[in-house]
Formats: sequence, structure tokens, C-alpha cells
Amino acid sequence: MTLKDKLAAQQIYMLLGALFITSLVVSNLIFQKFFYWYPLDIEIFGSKLFIVSVGILPYPITFLITDLISEIYGKKRANQVVVAGIFASLFSVLIVYVADVVPAVSNSPINDTVFSHVFGRTILAVGASMTAYLFAQFIDIQIYHFWKRFTKGKHLWLRNNFSTFLSQFVDTFAVVFLLCFFEVLPWNMFQGLLISGFLFKVLIAVCDTPFLYLGVYLFKKRFNLKTDEELHLL
Repeated sequence: MTLKDKLAAQQIYMLLGALFITSLVVSNLIFQKFFYWYPLDIEIFGSKLFIVSVGILPYPITFLITDLISEIYGKKRANQVVVAGIFASLFSVLIVYVADVVPAVSNSPINDTVFSHVFGRTILAVGASMTAYLFAQFIDIQIYHFWKRFTKGKHLWLRNNFSTFLSQFVDTFAVVFLLCFFEVLPWNMFQGLLISGFLFKVLIAVCDTPFLYLGVYLFKKRFNLKTDEELHLL
């Protein structure tokens, strides 16, 4: 590769990392709002499919990005993005904490009570998310590269979905369990939210497979990569 190609690959890696970190941090900030989508009139443990947190919406993007980085840049670079995401999330908690502690003026559009109600539980959310995130992302990367080695770089759909399904279950279970344990959510919502959240993420994972194929195709065409070849950054 020429120096120009390596610089381009480095810039794309940074942009993917920025998108990954943004999705992760935002999912931790907006988690308290729940929405419903009823493709089928089915109830599971008293919860209809699907009642899920809006924090789930940007979160699957992080798994798509780590799979893309794993495929193109390798396991080491994918792990680096995960670590950067942890740091960014913890730093965002510090900012939210300071903002919560600082007293609002009397004519502030958002007073202390409202701000604390919306953002006060962010620390618990990030703690739960980070615990789940550590396990889920590293599991995803490990399984992804296992299937990549096993299939000798073929069957992209298999390693994308098999790695994501297990890691998403670990992530969903850990997040819902910890939020219920710290009484952010009631225990009677545990089973319903666990199943709804996991099935929703599985559905999103299946839907994002064509986007992974498109991303890998564009990378391989742009940088003339072979089937199992990876980009090496500066």
C-alpha cells in the first residue's frame, strides 16, 4: 500500500471509532425512555414484544462497527476501539456528575430536580452498561475471529451473526440484571425486558448483515484486499 492509502485507512478507522464511541455514550444517556413496537400481538412474561429502551437503538451499531473493524483492521484494532469506548463512557459519567452537582439558577429552564431525575441515574446505567459491554464486546471479537479462522475468511454472514447473537444475549442479560439489582428498574420487568431486548437485538443484527457485506466490499475494492487480508495502520 502507498502512504496515501495508509493515511486514508487511518482516517476511516478514526471515523469508525468516533461513530462507535458516540453510539455507546448516547445509548447510556438516553436509556430511561422506553418505546414499543408490536409487529405481533405476543406477550412474554407480561411484556409485549417489543418494549425496549431507546438506548438499544444506537447500541447495535457498536457491534456492526467492531465486526467491520475486526474484518478489515484485525483483532487488535477492534480491541483498541472497545477500550476507547470504555474511557469515553467513564469520562461522560464524570461530566454528568459534575453537571448534576452544580446548582441551577432560579430562572434556569431545567431545574436541579428535573436534571437529576433524567441524568441522575446515568452513573448506574453506565456502570451496568460497562460491565455488560466489557463481556459482550470482547466475546463478540473473540468469537468473530474464531469463525474467521475456522472458515478461512469465508462465510462473513456466519461469523457476523454467530458472534453477535451470543454477545448480545450476554449484554442484554447483564444490563437488565444490574439495572434491576440497583432498583433502577423493577424486578417484575426483568424476564420480559431480557427476552424483548435480546430478540430485538437479534433482529437488528440480522438486518445489519447486508451493511457489513457492503462495508467489507467497499474496503476490499478501495484497498485491493484479498479474502483474508487485513489493513495494517501506521
